[in-house]
Amino acid sequence: MISALNQLVDLVEEHLTEEFDVDGLARALGTTEYHLRRMFSSLAAMPLSDYVRRRRMTVAAADVIRGEDDLLSVAVRHGYGSTEAFGRAFRAVHGAGPSDVRRDGGPLRTQPQLRFRLTVEGNTPMDTRIVDRPAFRLVGHAARVPLIHQGINPHIQAHISALPQEEHLRLKALGDADPGGLLQVCDDLDPDGAEASELTYLHGVAVYRDTPTPDDLDAIDVPAGKWAVFHTAGPHPQALQQTWAATATDWFPSTPWRLRPGPSIVTVLERADDFSTATCELWLPVEPA
Repeated sequence: MISALNQLVDLVEEHLTEEFDVDGLARALGTTEYHLRRMFSSLAAMPLSDYVRRRRMTVAAADVIRGEDDLLSVAVRHGYGSTEAFGRAFRAVHGAGPSDVRRDGGPLRTQPQLRFRLTVEGNTPMDTRIVDRPAFRLVGHAARVPLIHQGINPHIQAHISALPQEEHLRLKALGDADPGGLLQVCDDLDPDGAEASELTYLHGVAVYRDTPTPDDLDAIDVPAGKWAVFHTAGPHPQALQQTWAATATDWFPSTPWRLRPGPSIVTVLERADDFSTATCELWLPVEPA
């Protein structure tokens, strides 16, 4: 995976001023675009699209400051059809427009070329198992919410809090499949995993495909497949979020598995009354790499 990510970085550099085929590279490397993008965003701490934009504007800044060509020529050279579109992208990265930077010499926010290296980590064993599940359905109450990487997501918290206590009991009684209990489900997530990008959050349970379910509930059909199940325990949600991050930095690079499209699922096995600590399982859909 480290080699694949470095080849992706090289591809970005070769095609900074044009679109490039991430899917073709992924297939040539024996993986998928979905997995490659997810691993890039997890390890680089930024989506691939953000990295590409920052690198383009870093290189473009040199042409802007050099001043040998007019700004339209610079814009076209770097893949933009107008000075307006180029200016918006330039300002988003550097915090100032091209004309201002050409006049003042800055400010500039440089994005160095990334290089992924293998470091010795993983000194804390990860409690993981692989399970093979037939097709099932996730049912409950869904909402579109922004992605927040660290801390409690207030949008998810508000969504759950708005449900009356009797609805939690009704859902729990309805669940009849693994993973058991009330579930925290994230689906339709942008493969780049950008902060504030939208996802579908469902508070609900797992049921067999033939289990009758009330019409007032939202549903996500989940195809048959394998899942990596990670056991976590400690301060909540920090322990869960740290384990989630470690799947990208430690687990996937060292195992013969990769992510496949599908929802991620968290089930809470035990928790303190104030939810300050919890024991959870994180379910991620996987396939052989």
